[in-house]
Amino acid sequence: MTTFAETAVARPPAQEEMLHSFLLAAAATTPDSPAVAQFVANDTVQTVSYHQLEELTRGYALALDSLGLDMGDRVILESDTSAHAIAMLLACSTLGLPFVPVSPETPDQRLHKIIETTGASLHVQAEGGKRESIPEATGTGRFGAGKLTVDRLPHPRTRRRRELCATDTAYMIFTSGTTGRPKGVVMSHRAVTSFYRGMLSQGIVGPQDKVATTSPLQFDFSLLDIGLALGSGAAVVPVPRKLMRWPTRFLRVLADTGATQVNGVPSIWRQSLKHLPDAVAALKDVRGVLFCGEDFPLPELRRLQQLLPHARLINCYGATESMACSFTDVPRPLPNGLEKLSIGYAHPGAEMLLVDESGHLIEEEEVPGEIHLRTPALFTGYWDDPKASAAARVPDPAEPRSGQLVLKTGDLAFRGPHGELYFCGRVDSQVQIRGNRVELGEVERRLLEHPEVAEATVLLLERAGVEPVLAAAVVARAGADSLGDGRLTAFCGQALQSYMVPDEIHFLAELPVTENGKVDRRSLAFRFAEGG
Repeated sequence: MTTFAETAVARPPAQEEMLHSFLLAAAATTPDSPAVAQFVANDTVQTVSYHQLEELTRGYALALDSLGLDMGDRVILESDTSAHAIAMLLACSTLGLPFVPVSPETPDQRLHKIIETTGASLHVQAEGGKRESIPEATGTGRFGAGKLTVDRLPHPRTRRRRELCATDTAYMIFTSGTTGRPKGVVMSHRAVTSFYRGMLSQGIVGPQDKVATTSPLQFDFSLLDIGLALGSGAAVVPVPRKLMRWPTRFLRVLADTGATQVNGVPSIWRQSLKHLPDAVAALKDVRGVLFCGEDFPLPELRRLQQLLPHARLINCYGATESMACSFTDVPRPLPNGLEKLSIGYAHPGAEMLLVDESGHLIEEEEVPGEIHLRTPALFTGYWDDPKASAAARVPDPAEPRSGQLVLKTGDLAFRGPHGELYFCGRVDSQVQIRGNRVELGEVERRLLEHPEVAEATVLLLERAGVEPVLAAAVVARAGADSLGDGRLTAFCGQALQSYMVPDEIHFLAELPVTENGKVDRRSLAFRFAEGG
């Protein structure tokens, strides 16, 4: 008897719009080409071909299919990026099982909240993973070496679905949320493949390239890297997370794997540019660098241009709700007096509009407005949050009567002399930390959950020459013990990702307020910048 998995792998419906079919297309044309090149140790790189990746995917799909899950059932995928993790997410895609990537570093409390929110049927982690405390209602398993070992079966399901549709959910990415709970961004197969097509039209890499990915798998930037590489018939080069903090080892991975394209947040280059410029210059294979998630300090960008004189540098802009939307080449050389990089124009098939507070389109130069994105790569909505979904997916301001929805990004920009856009801030309390989206309200909510905290506010501090940091101002309850012994930091770490835990906690007798009675963040920023 033919199983559903065998049928799905052999005959995916609407093949060109399915995530797995799109990313495995090269298996039919260049099956022996490298799909993943994994750094194992110095001078040792393990290569997985497209044919091997396809076979791994097929094996994992058959194993998942035997568990009786129905299309639409959510699978938590806990792993760093690897050939097996990519095969597992492709196997989930094959069966119509939305995968939810999480990091092995995710605190238990946060992971449990994601499992509860999604009603996940199954949690799988890479072999060697140390996660143990998974709620009883969720099945558990481990994957590696082409095998899925099930520790606890998922609850029996009734299969109601037969045909996978392009509008079905491919994956969910959880980001920081203003309500204090993680916010699940739901992306369909059609949306993500539409984005991939727009990105590939930029000609960033080709079949002979090796794309180094430095972002955690739970961060949508990693899925951008995987799509850029596999969609181009190139190879993915996962940079091991434990080596990222050591610039010597980071550069060794790039050199040993022969990486030709390096993607990541700008801060991955900071220490290398400062302490190991000769080693950066020795990366003769690197022909491209794509960065996203935060500003690249212009002095550092100039230095990178000098050290990699033949590399194409690309400023990528976008949101998780559409993965990204623009890819803008950095001028070479950077003009003297340049103060801000452009985020350019949306990729082909999409368009960025500027809208004022009254909902009218802005056409003039240098007039700031909120970016609204018209794109076929628009997310489906936020999981189980119709109110937030309706606030982000709004009627097209160019023609509200059409029924078309666009993404209200919350990002501010102004138009340059040639119609190009320049990012200039946010309309809300969202900030970027090392490329990760952080809602200040979620961090504040966690601080206020501590029984000895009366008031708390969080802000982003930007100081010259160093990375921005999260700083918290806290007022303790009357009679509370001193919280300056690290207990509050540890309390935050139990529920928040590491990049969301405040780097600094300042204890005050009271929070300063404005004439309107709101917390005076500007006053706090000035005070903390001065070391107060």
